[in-house]
Amino acid sequence: MVDLFDTPGDMPEKTEGAAGAAPRPLADRLRPKNLSEVIGQQQVLGPEAPLGTMLAAGSLSSLIFWGPPGVGKTTIARLLADETDLKFVQISAIFTGVPELRKVFEAAKMRRSNGQGTLLFVDEIHRFNKAQQDGFLPYMEDGTILLVGATTENPSFELNSAVLSRSQVLVLERLDLKDLELLAQRSEKEMNRALPLDGHARETLLEMADGDGRALLNLVEQVLAWPEAKSGTKLDTDTLSTRLMRRATKYDKSGDEHYNLISALHKSVRGSDPDAALYWFARMLTGGEDPRYLARRITRMAVEDIGLADPQAQTHCLHAWEIYERLGSPEGELALAQAVTYLALAPKSNAAYAGYKNAMAAARKTGSEPPPKHILNAPTSLMKDQGYGDGYAYDHDAEDGFSGQNYFPDTMKRGVYYQPVDRGFERELKRRLDYFVKLRAKRGSG
Repeated sequence: MVDLFDTPGDMPEKTEGAAGAAPRPLADRLRPKNLSEVIGQQQVLGPEAPLGTMLAAGSLSSLIFWGPPGVGKTTIARLLADETDLKFVQISAIFTGVPELRKVFEAAKMRRSNGQGTLLFVDEIHRFNKAQQDGFLPYMEDGTILLVGATTENPSFELNSAVLSRSQVLVLERLDLKDLELLAQRSEKEMNRALPLDGHARETLLEMADGDGRALLNLVEQVLAWPEAKSGTKLDTDTLSTRLMRRATKYDKSGDEHYNLISALHKSVRGSDPDAALYWFARMLTGGEDPRYLARRITRMAVEDIGLADPQAQTHCLHAWEIYERLGSPEGELALAQAVTYLALAPKSNAAYAGYKNAMAAARKTGSEPPPKHILNAPTSLMKDQGYGDGYAYDHDAEDGFSGQNYFPDTMKRGVYYQPVDRGFERELKRRLDYFVKLRAKRGSG
């Protein structure tokens, strides 16, 4: 039954079989009737998990569901309304403007005055700008609405701090193969027929969904409509791949996935794991990443994480970058893949990188300290009279080509910023550095 305060999106749907009813997609027919039927997401739904605890205590707070598509954000929100006897109202930030929001809030206020609360589910909540998000605050604070937002983007970057401070962020995860298999079995039971696939083809179908339950149900519905589903013939992976297109990889070149994957690539290189590094490199390429961006980032990895332990790593990256520019795609990517492999297996040192950061911190701290006068040039007589260049020891005239003079400001304690590791070529640099440290101490004391 529709109440007086329903928005158009709240109208009940006709059930299948009713006059004028359209066929219901499999995804709609398998929508869970209660929270216990939800597949996966036990990290938020379990008895000791956030939602399980809230429901047991009878106290539900505003929530932000953060996760990829097809993992149950809308379904869980709808079931929460059923569990708490709240009116479920769903809007999408893509299609809702300020006038529509006002109507939703007014209806919620009227509903509240009649003794019923409202669970307002906002899909793609990150699409609302900051000012629109602020509009929710007074209604959240006075209890007119219990906000449940859904987003595929990182709430830390996309949502107002005021909204976040009044909500609990719950992370929903992509479905694993075990979850997807359970969903496929429910589909077979609902459709009263088995998928016409052999074991490998069935696993391929699950992989095609890429953790998206809704995508899997759409694929399953297509496969179960094939004649083989009625005849009982089993199809292999090659036939399945010919008939179905693999789902496009989830990747946003300006969003979370971009930063997550480049972080995974960088840390795999740093961790000397060429297989993992090549995997994440390939994931970014198949997602549509610009190879030039990857060329720039792997060159940065050579500077930051390999450094002087293998000075050739930087040259290798620059050559790979140049080869890519000459060959273009797809041949040029192989040179970048070789650079990734080289970096992963190269000796690692961030000593030069850490030394640079330490020197920058010291430079900011000491401000405008001048160099000692003995290492300043004195092109004029006035500067000579001021002591510029007085006492400078020309290193080439000194024993071993090393004078041991002080080159730091006179008022500043000598800093130690570069501390090479005992790996790769930096082992040789460490030997040289130790030699000069001992010689400087000897000649400074003399």
